[in-house]
Amino acid sequence: MIKEKIILGIDPGTTIMGFGLIKVVGKKMEFLQLNELDLKKYSDHYLKLKLIFERTIELIDTHKPDEIAIEAPFFGKNVQSMLKLGRAQGVAMAAGLSREVPITEYLPKKIKMAITGNGNASKEQVAKMLQSLLGLKTLPKNLDATDGLAAAVCHFYNSGRVEVGKNYSGWGAFVKQNSPQTPKRGSKGALVVNLRKKK
Repeated sequence: MIKEKIILGIDPGTTIMGFGLIKVVGKKMEFLQLNELDLKKYSDHYLKLKLIFERTIELIDTHKPDEIAIEAPFFGKNVQSMLKLGRAQGVAMAAGLSREVPITEYLPKKIKMAITGNGNASKEQVAKMLQSLLGLKTLPKNLDATDGLAAAVCHFYNSGRVEVGKNYSGWGAFVKQNSPQTPKRGSKGALVVNLRKKK
């Protein structure tokens, strides 16, 4: 019996949230959908977060994904932008966790590497490669949607491999992996933090 699953990929953002869906049949992937949630017309940051949560819930309830792959925020110099991006990712993750859909995070460089073989590839290069891989007729105007799709494809390529990224199977797993660790002092008085091994 050929195993089938649906993967939802999300590129979180408070200006545009991109997302894409693929269906995996055995060892082959099929394109289902890519789109975006345009939030530019909203000025209220909290309203944007509410809309991201609701749209993610809607996607989950409509398409019944078996797994979610989400792009982790990159580290930038603008603290406020980082905070907003982290919140956008957090509410998208909360939506998935509330529906008990397993979530895996991937760094942008890892997604680019999986799709193009180059961790520093441009959005355009990633989009063109996805177009070739999945036979997309056209590409969207905003490439946030293809970034979301890229997260899903990255997850497909990494399925079955050890240590693909941070993953959470539910609220309990999320809290357990993100709870503060009690620091212990080493033999020379240095603080040693025991990090849990990633699944």
